[in-house]
Amino acid sequence: MKRKKLTVLPLPGFEPEIGRWIWGLEDVRRTLLEKLTGLSRQQLDAKQTGHAHSVGTLLYHIALIEADWLYEEVLRGEWDPKIRALFPQEDRNPDDTLISIVGEDLHEHLHRLHAVREELLFHFRAMDVEDWRTPRKLAPYDVTPEWVIYHLIEHESHHRGQIFQLLSILKEQNAV
Repeated sequence: MKRKKLTVLPLPGFEPEIGRWIWGLEDVRRTLLEKLTGLSRQQLDAKQTGHAHSVGTLLYHIALIEADWLYEEVLRGEWDPKIRALFPQEDRNPDDTLISIVGEDLHEHLHRLHAVREELLFHFRAMDVEDWRTPRKLAPYDVTPEWVIYHLIEHESHHRGQIFQLLSILKEQNAV
């Protein structure tokens, strides 16, 4: 059996320190995308007993939060209109629960995730370590791009776990 080599390598095109964190962000996404292959619209929209959200709702939320942290905290500016157009609905209902996203196929969800990630990668490739660690001073808090990437890894990992649970339930239901 071939021995695995478990290492973190900086992605090319980034400052090495930044590239290592971006590698982590990309690895979380890679493992998520592997599990999504072949999902139908019905599977994306299905809500399971005991689970508040569907896979589609969580995918929309992951993409929107990533875009929001990029544009609001890191860039502190206007959203790219092409990215903003990918989010016709807000993220939350008045009671602070996630808005339910239904009727989109896997291609639409993957396109949104990919477009936001490409935008994030574009901006972080141009970043040096000084900017990476420079706090953005916002009304409620100061935040560095370094912390934003940490948070996005944590956020997507959390929701990836929820999605994997939902997919496991869907697989069990189809096996019966």
